[in-house]
Amino acid sequence: MADAIDEKIKNYRTAPFDSRFPNTNQTRNCYQNYLDFHRCSKALSSKGQETSPCEWYKRVYKSLCPVSWVEKWDTQVEDGNFPGKI
Repeated sequence: MADAIDEKIKNYRTAPFDSRFPNTNQTRNCYQNYLDFHRCSKALSSKGQETSPCEWYKRVYKSLCPVSWVEKWDTQVEDGNFPGKI
């Protein structure tokens, strides 16, 4: 399974279509992938597993989200006042 994920990440170009977010506005998609990345990383690292499968979410949110949003959210996560549930 890790090989398949690594292959997808290697061939990654841009965020694929996600049927949960069919509209043109991709703000929610950006936010959800940011949350999914941090949840995935937290879950796998707490089990002592490698977090490389989570890189998919990171690549998606990096291609969808404005850099200023990601920087703001990262700061909020570090400070412990991020509004989302991670």
